[in-house]
Amino acid sequence: MITQQWLIPATEGLSLQLKKGEVVRITDVAGEQVADFVAYRADDFSERLDPSVTMDALHAMKVKPGDVIYSNKYKPMLTIVKDTVGTHDFINSACRPEMYEFLYNKRNHASCYMNLNNALAQFDIPAPDQHYPFNLFMNTVIKPSGQIRIEKPLSKAGDSIELRAEMDLIVAISACPCEESICNGYKCTPIAVELL
Repeated sequence: MITQQWLIPATEGLSLQLKKGEVVRITDVAGEQVADFVAYRADDFSERLDPSVTMDALHAMKVKPGDVIYSNKYKPMLTIVKDTVGTHDFINSACRPEMYEFLYNKRNHASCYMNLNNALAQFDIPAPDQHYPFNLFMNTVIKPSGQIRIEKPLSKAGDSIELRAEMDLIVAISACPCEESICNGYKCTPIAVELL
């Protein structure tokens, strides 16, 4: 049963509280849209979702239902309950204005870094030097040569992932504003969020 729902407009962000045991469903509304997802322990902002710890704990770069997403203190933060895509990213940091200037010669571009900062500000979570999110629906491919390629997301319209909180959390989600690359299929679209 859905208790609350939100629609994150293309290129914008959202934050919300999750109580232990609650499940959040994040849905790619139109398909091929990345959503940067971060989480903080509600009573201790020094503990946050950590992609590198998660990969270390799981001995894997890909996750599946039943897998746990860990904090920087190696504590279970979230469990994947359901996933209709199966391809997400743990290795890329949030896009930020400096990235758009460096890669695309665009100044003051909307970014996941700023979206997440703005969304988390209502909970008085200070802006970090960088966000290292769980990049939902992002399709990162590592070639045998070691080269990293961002390819078009595999998510179709209506695909989703459900995450169960393993502690009280504050989470933030950014509908990635990068339309300069194939990261979002060269267009930005909304992300739906439901509390189950």
